[in-house]
Amino acid sequence: MRKREREREREQREKERESRERERESRERERERAEREQRERKRERRERERERAEREKEREKEREQRERKRESRERERERERAKRQNIQETKRNRGRHREREKLRPK
Repeated sequence: MRKREREREREQREKERESRERERESRERERERAEREQRERKRERRERERERAEREKEREKEREQRERKRESRERERERERAKRQNIQETKRNRGRHREREKLRPK
């Protein structure tokens, strides 16, 4: 009788110990899974940030390129305007020179 009770108590303690062990292993697996997910989210966030920075850098490069083109067109327009103005000035000067020649006594 006593022996059977002791055996039953020992089996009960063994079952409880196994149950605690299973719970501990389950918690450990859950913790590892949560850590993996957190690392993955962090990696994905870094990747998105890197891609965003790349796109921003590309947009800035394109904006600077457009700005350089615009400035170049402005300089070209200014050169053309100055050239036309110079041609007109030369024509006026020639005309004045001819007028003076006509007025000069011979």
